[in-house]
Amino acid sequence: MTKSQTIEALAEKTGLPKTQITALFEELGKLAYANAKDNFEIPGLGKLVLVSRQARVGRNPATGATIQIPAKTVVKFRISKACKDGVLAQK
Repeated sequence: MTKSQTIEALAEKTGLPKTQITALFEELGKLAYANAKDNFEIPGLGKLVLVSRQARVGRNPATGATIQIPAKTVVKFRISKACKDGVLAQK
């Protein structure tokens, strides 16, 4: 689903105007970005966590030359068990 389709579906389901649903999504995003360092969780869906990746050696696929990939911190979204069970049960 696209963002507009999601907003439309939620507006129909809740009876709220699309402007309020859009504002809710924007504020949820801002809240998630501000609190990602503290493992921001959306109950029933999952949580944002910071993961530290170690430095490693990689290869340039075009030339085959080895390159050094530096250590860095990345953001990951970990899906909750309830979400996995809900999605996989529909198959």
